[in-house]
Amino acid sequence: MRDVLVVDDDFMVAEIHRRFVDQVDGFRAVGVARTGAEALTAARELRPALILLDVYLPDMTGLDVLHRLRSAGDRVGVIMITAARELDTVSGALDGGAADYLMKPFEFPQLQAKLAAFAARADALESAGGADQSLIDSLFGGPSVTASKTLPKGLGVETGELVIAAVRNAGEVSAAECADLVGISRVSARRYLEHYLRAGAVELRLQYGVGRPERRYRIAR
Repeated sequence: MRDVLVVDDDFMVAEIHRRFVDQVDGFRAVGVARTGAEALTAARELRPALILLDVYLPDMTGLDVLHRLRSAGDRVGVIMITAARELDTVSGALDGGAADYLMKPFEFPQLQAKLAAFAARADALESAGGADQSLIDSLFGGPSVTASKTLPKGLGVETGELVIAAVRNAGEVSAAECADLVGISRVSARRYLEHYLRAGAVELRLQYGVGRPERRYRIAR
């Protein structure tokens, strides 16, 4: 179980994010902070695995919090969650070692996908043995595991990223299972999965039973 600290100065938003976290398998919210100072104290006392960190806080920016954490040697995972769209803010998050960046407003499946991607990276780094190219691609966003930016008409990049994250987190899914995880129709999930199969991002396994074999998809190795 990965502990998560939610940082947002808006009480209602913080509560929504906390509830979202608790709905994702393998994650639990262990605290809420509404200022940068509270966030730094909670990070030190609770030692979470991940912080959902807003940029706009009343006493300092989320980037300030991130930089202070890193200066103190704290390598806690950080996902910036904010309405900030300025490129210098995005650049500051990358420079500070943020694991990801999620724009407000967002729905539960989007946060779920970000948490799934975070868990996949953490699991890969904790696994025994050396690194091969597929592992390196998964950690650095290589083409074998990321959603293509060029999609057929009717398919969206953002939903495609959710589909890839769902496959990665589950290990292997059918179109129906993927649809439930992402919150889209089975037909739409099948279209995305078949596209990524053709693109080489996922691979297919046929599961035989009674009747027609079930098509199951996993990240290409």
